[in-house]
Amino acid sequence: MTTDERTPLLPKRETVKRSPWSWVRRAFNVENRVLLAGFLITLSFSFTQVPILGMRTWNLFVAGWTSKKFGPRTALMVQTFVPAIRVATQILGVVAGKRAGMMIIQCTQLITILGGPAGYILVVNIIAGEVTEPIRRTALFGKLQGAIMLGQGIGYLTGGMIGDSIDIRAPFDVAFISFILAGIYAWIALPYISPESMVDSKKPGQGNASGFLAPLRILVPQRLRLENGKLKKHYGVIFLCSGIFLGVLATGYAPLLIQMYATAAFEFNQNDNGWLMAEFAFMRSFFLIFLFPYIISWGRHWMSPASIPTPEGDEPALLPTSPGNFDATIGEQVAEEPAEPLKVTKGDTGSHFDLVFLRWSLVVDGALTTVAGFATRRWHIYLAAFLLPFGSGSAPAAKGVITEMCSESQRADALNAVTLVENIARLATQGLFGFVFAALAGVGKSYVTFFCNAAIAVVAMGVLLFSNFPPPGSLPVEDVTDEEVVQE
Repeated sequence: MTTDERTPLLPKRETVKRSPWSWVRRAFNVENRVLLAGFLITLSFSFTQVPILGMRTWNLFVAGWTSKKFGPRTALMVQTFVPAIRVATQILGVVAGKRAGMMIIQCTQLITILGGPAGYILVVNIIAGEVTEPIRRTALFGKLQGAIMLGQGIGYLTGGMIGDSIDIRAPFDVAFISFILAGIYAWIALPYISPESMVDSKKPGQGNASGFLAPLRILVPQRLRLENGKLKKHYGVIFLCSGIFLGVLATGYAPLLIQMYATAAFEFNQNDNGWLMAEFAFMRSFFLIFLFPYIISWGRHWMSPASIPTPEGDEPALLPTSPGNFDATIGEQVAEEPAEPLKVTKGDTGSHFDLVFLRWSLVVDGALTTVAGFATRRWHIYLAAFLLPFGSGSAPAAKGVITEMCSESQRADALNAVTLVENIARLATQGLFGFVFAALAGVGKSYVTFFCNAAIAVVAMGVLLFSNFPPPGSLPVEDVTDEEVVQE
């Protein structure tokens, strides 16, 4: 084993006795607590959730700014307690009923700008990206997406059952209590991450200068200084976001499309569609939580064996050499949970496989979507809902890729940018394929919509072929004029 100035002088003892409660500590580690937070908040939203996509877009900007200004944990609490106020107001609308009640419920949707389903997903992903080491980041993004889908599936089912068995107000009451409990849990269980740690300390005022529109700066070409000193523009993020947009445009309409096609072709009722969507959500959560991390780990090992993290206990942890890595002195420590040191990683993070996975997952998703177009019996629809989630994984893979393409200080803005692109694509896909489905249904060929989805997914994969990571050894450069940039 090679040694350097960070290697401990005394070897690690091998006879360390583990506490009988160590499994509890491992089960409730910071990553699992983040997953549980995503599940609980999604469950709260899913009892009574009604999309208004325009409000969600503005909610992203507010959530991103709040996260950088006051810290992710505070931002997540805002994204949880504000919807609780919205649900409490909606209870008044349900009690009022008729036109007045509908007006109250519609007006309360404006509260979504301050706290809604888009903002909390962004913030909880920011927390996930901050608490884990880079090599585990993509897998954690996938597990978090799976936890969100699990909460959504359970919430939709239980919300409908509660409403049917009690009354129409009951899901709102349950959602209000659930939001309060989820907010308290976020405050108690999640670690505190200071806003200063999320920006580059070498650039004072960076967090305030960017403001609400900081995520949009991620979508412009990056200026890099190569190892030989030359300047160059890098378009990897632009092609990445373009491919993500086309990918969501192709696959984002699939759940709704399956419901509409099942209703039109096989006379599915509301109860059938409810179980169909529950199956879709549960299978997707199963894939993302249990299979996706192993696929990412195997793929990285296959492409870059040197990127495997050192198994715990094989080598002693290295001593910190940077002042920021030392613990605070007594009397200066903040009354918060200390962050655990990251494990040693050999080589790079293997994120190149994440980009390969992102490309081919869209092809697999398109192929599985095509299968649904050949359904001729009712059970074929359930089979399609079972298979489609196995093409998932493009969303967490995209988050993992963009956080590696951008600098550490831009991680929150990068996640905000990719989430913004996904939301705009969802808004576009409902308008586009809603029109396409209606036009094709008018001539009795609504199944062709599945083939259109698959075709756009292949185009998205082609666009992602132009997206690549910055050259090795290059560094981002700001405030450089276009005349100084050497084009490829």
